[in-house]
Amino acid sequence: MITDNVDALADIIARQEDALLLQWREQIRRLPSARGLDVPTLNDHIPGLLAELTVALRTKSDETIAETLGEGSPPAHGRQRLSDGFDLEEVVAEYNILRGCIHDLASQHGLTLQGRTFFILNRVLDGAIGAAVQTFATQRAVDVQQRREEYLAFVMHDLRTPLNVIALATNVLERRFGADSNDTDAVRMFHALRRNVRQLEMLVAKVMEENVNLQTEVGVKLERRQLDLWPLVEALIHDVHPVAGTASTTLVNEIPEALTVFADASLLRRILQNLIANAIAYTPRGAVTIGARETLIDGAVECWVRDDGAGIPADRLAKVFEKGESDPDKAAGAGLGLAIAKTFVEGHGGIITVDSVEGAGTTFRFTLPGR
Repeated sequence: MITDNVDALADIIARQEDALLLQWREQIRRLPSARGLDVPTLNDHIPGLLAELTVALRTKSDETIAETLGEGSPPAHGRQRLSDGFDLEEVVAEYNILRGCIHDLASQHGLTLQGRTFFILNRVLDGAIGAAVQTFATQRAVDVQQRREEYLAFVMHDLRTPLNVIALATNVLERRFGADSNDTDAVRMFHALRRNVRQLEMLVAKVMEENVNLQTEVGVKLERRQLDLWPLVEALIHDVHPVAGTASTTLVNEIPEALTVFADASLLRRILQNLIANAIAYTPRGAVTIGARETLIDGAVECWVRDDGAGIPADRLAKVFEKGESDPDKAAGAGLGLAIAKTFVEGHGGIITVDSVEGAGTTFRFTLPGR
């Protein structure tokens, strides 16, 4: 029996690396998140970690865990495992499985892991666990915060259109019924309504500017059902009519009355609301047409919003769906409307595209897969 086996274990790990990795992968695949991963994705940084371990064994390093692994592979591995869908318990488990495989390999070659060998092995693997878990947790927190901020920005942006409708409708009603009215209560209510709309607009603008974080994790969960598309679009046209009327834009619903789609009604409404609002902004004294048709692909439906307005310059066309991309000639734009539409379309499993000719108009098309 070999007693001073530090160098012997390093040599065995180096010679038997492929067999060690094979045994490790066979056990790792029992973890739920690892079952569908291919060999390169499963291996990820483990060969590099084994190399670091053999160096630590051969040099009989007395470095601390942080000094040994600070620039090593576990931090990158933690971020990778987050993208692979692992949870924290699975990240810890795969290192402990590797520890067990190394013990088995040593036993097969008559080595007893004790003393300096045992200390170095556990120091490296425990350090790897700590480094991987730390970066895993940090990256997950960053991702959650980013989703919160994006979701909040989307919600705040989507509040702007109904607020604009309320403000314009209030002005129209006030001119028609309140300006020369002797009904002091009616005049007072119109003033209160207008004042509260302004306060809401200021709150929305302030939240978007400061990008306040939500205190709990939020996200968008699709609740799909089969729904009639024509009445949804008709109701939306009715709601945004004050905005279109102010711009002298005609809204046309060309949805077949019998057409149904399998979608989340709330998110579909927000998709169309953003596309229509965008079209109105670029189509003064023109027409915006909303249409749809069934495709030949598994019950999917193609929808479109077409206008005959100013069009989009060719140098901006490829960027219109990017967050923060707004028309420099429209200072009020936040550059989120089309990004929201793209996010929600892709959330349904569809795609969204744009065709535009400057001076002749723009058509946005998106697909909604069938059930």
